[in-house]
Amino acid sequence: MTDDVNSPEFWRSIYQAGTTHWDIGGATPVFCRLADSGIYPPGKMIVLGAGRGYDARTFARKGFTVTAVDFAAEAVRDMQMMADPEAPVAAIRADIFKLPPFFKGTFDYVLEYVTYCAIDPSRRQDYADVVAELLAPGGQFIGLLFPVDNRSGGPPFAVNPKALIEMLEAWGLTLVLRETPEDSINPRAGREELVVLKRRNT
Repeated sequence: MTDDVNSPEFWRSIYQAGTTHWDIGGATPVFCRLADSGIYPPGKMIVLGAGRGYDARTFARKGFTVTAVDFAAEAVRDMQMMADPEAPVAAIRADIFKLPPFFKGTFDYVLEYVTYCAIDPSRRQDYADVVAELLAPGGQFIGLLFPVDNRSGGPPFAVNPKALIEMLEAWGLTLVLRETPEDSINPRAGREELVVLKRRNT
């Protein structure tokens, strides 16, 4: 087993060992609330590091056209095995830093949960660049950021929401929502922040 979080083999070995501790076994309550709210009209969404696709399917059930990307073949296999005909999701195995060029500027939403904290912290600017490049004019980044704490080591690596917000603002995105959600799952309560940033319409 490699200890390089930049390698798909690192994540494949975790799936193979059955130690996917980040997987809560179902859709994220915060995203269920957002999907049900009607605030975010259905559009094209990409989920980065989608895992088994619970959140991808949540939005697909609400009429979103969802592309779910994961590094690990096992995650994509599980997404395909758990597919819901009433919530179609395009499951793609890919490195989020090497997505097809035709993805650029085509998504109305980029959805983030426990992917930003899993990448090597030295690549966080690269992550922000990917998000900004994926969004269409007027598109929105919806991120549930975890763990917001001072932990050492990782993954998951500690997250500073302000730092990610500033990187996306440098791309011209505007912060429209920042909150500590009350509907986080119990083990993560108070250690998550929901942030939404929107790209200019032009």
